[in-house]
Amino acid sequence: MKIVYLHQYFNTPDMVGGTRSYELARRLVAKGHEVEMVTSWRERDDRRDWFTSNEAGIKVHWLPVPYGNQMSYRQRVAAFLRFAWGAARKAASLQADVVYATSTPLTIALPAVYAARRMRCPMVFEVRDLWPTVPIAVGALRNPLTIWSARKLERFAYRNATRVVALSPGMAEGVAAAGYSAANIRVIPNSADLKMFSHDDEGAQRFRAARPELDSRPIILYAGTFGLINGVEWVVRLAVESKLRALDCCFVLVGDGAEKEKVTRLARELGVLGNNCFIYESLPKSSIVDAFSASAVVVSTTIDLPELEANSANKFFDGLAAGKTVAVNYGGWQAELIEDYEVGMAWPREPSQAADVLADWFAQPDRLRVAGNNARQLAEGRFSRDLLAEQLERVLLEAV
Repeated sequence: MKIVYLHQYFNTPDMVGGTRSYELARRLVAKGHEVEMVTSWRERDDRRDWFTSNEAGIKVHWLPVPYGNQMSYRQRVAAFLRFAWGAARKAASLQADVVYATSTPLTIALPAVYAARRMRCPMVFEVRDLWPTVPIAVGALRNPLTIWSARKLERFAYRNATRVVALSPGMAEGVAAAGYSAANIRVIPNSADLKMFSHDDEGAQRFRAARPELDSRPIILYAGTFGLINGVEWVVRLAVESKLRALDCCFVLVGDGAEKEKVTRLARELGVLGNNCFIYESLPKSSIVDAFSASAVVVSTTIDLPELEANSANKFFDGLAAGKTVAVNYGGWQAELIEDYEVGMAWPREPSQAADVLADWFAQPDRLRVAGNNARQLAEGRFSRDLLAEQLERVLLEAV
């Protein structure tokens, strides 16, 4: 197949952020398919027009459109629309048997549908978040006209898709609730990179050696975005409760985002910053693996909203691949996986209660080891990237 793959926020392992599209695309290339990626270059430099690179056999077309979590809502929307306009023209100039578009943002549907119609080929749409359900729930979308427009765009994307790929069962239910045929929805969650995140003693030592302030304490790791929906403040409050209980562990937060300064300020005000809570800059995927190897527990958090329980957090699957105990502070399918496969902790929402659970686990070191082993087995059995790439290949072939 010739596949035109649209993802505004495509990353390689040398970049900061998730690499799902890179990993799936390079595996499709390895299976003999041609993949052309249409994406954006977010760095602010002297580039102004399209340029092309080859990434593991993927032909990547980059359009310079600066973007960052610190941008205002209007600036973000402007970036979405600018990319949608440029991507529509670029994608339509290529040749394809199928167009595969991944959200967010939801505006990716505009160039995807345009290109598919121009090339007279099917379009498959991947739903990474339930938009606009989530931004409406968190209050990012409030204007009735904006909400109406977002709902129309959502239905436009689904109506023009031969298949829809959802990243979780909850997302699949949300797509079906919007009127799309459940028979044409396929669930392909985020995946575990068994090779990249395999535990590495040298990597763990390297991470600690560069940060002697962590000493030898067990690490509870949050590695991801400091955004509104992520609720990273909750981890700081858990660090406070753990300090009150004199737990011999430290909380390591790695990443960037609009809420990072706020989270850092809270940790300083509550007296845990530099004590049992350490906040570091983002690391590219190729380096963050050392942090996972050094950790004892990998954490995924959200603010307290039911609409977020359908999420499919990269850090959760990276933790499984690393063979670490995983922990979440929300319900939904990932909490069910934790309980069904005994791979970690589904924490209560109240940080003081979560700290009690954590204290019980640290009092039983073997429990952490067993959960980590179970996590790796679950990653190998259900969530390996090779397995999920095969599932995507089947979906694209169905569409063609």
